Amino acid sequence: MVVDLVGRTARPGVRGGDELPELLPSADWVVCAAPLTDATRGMFDRTIFDRMKSTARFINVGRGPLVVEKDLTAALVARRIGGAALDVFEHEPLASDDPLWDVPGLFISPHMSGDTVGWRDHLADQFQDNYERWCAGEPLLNIVDKRLGYVPVD
Repeated sequence: MVVDLVGRTARPGVRGGDELPELLPSADWVVCAAPLTDATRGMFDRTIFDRMKSTARFINVGRGPLVVEKDLTAALVARRIGGAALDVFEHEPLASDDPLWDVPGLFISPHMSGDTVGWRDHLADQFQDNYERWCAGEPLLNIVDKRLGYVPVD
């Protein structure tokens, strides 16, 4: 398997966001785990789905509004892509009468992709570590850059 990572900006081991369109025609799987910002809202739309192979699968475990759900639905119904899985949605919780439930080739999970064994213990440990750092006047870990809307990678 060949894995290409795409980020906001190119850096060693990560391609820049402007390279995504050229990667799509050869991708078998496209997994979205991006943060929601003004720049990423609706980034997976008809233009993106039209560039994907008809056998490709799309997965969103990032944020619901990253995907234009009507465009994804149209791509699945027309079989322009092979399938999709959504763990997050534009509007949550997903209503019992939402049309997404009936889209062919779409798997739905209940916003639980981040649930792993021990995640609460890890979160508590991280909080305690940052509290101790704060009390000691040391730099905190995992600080969200409010201008960007996420924790930047150094």
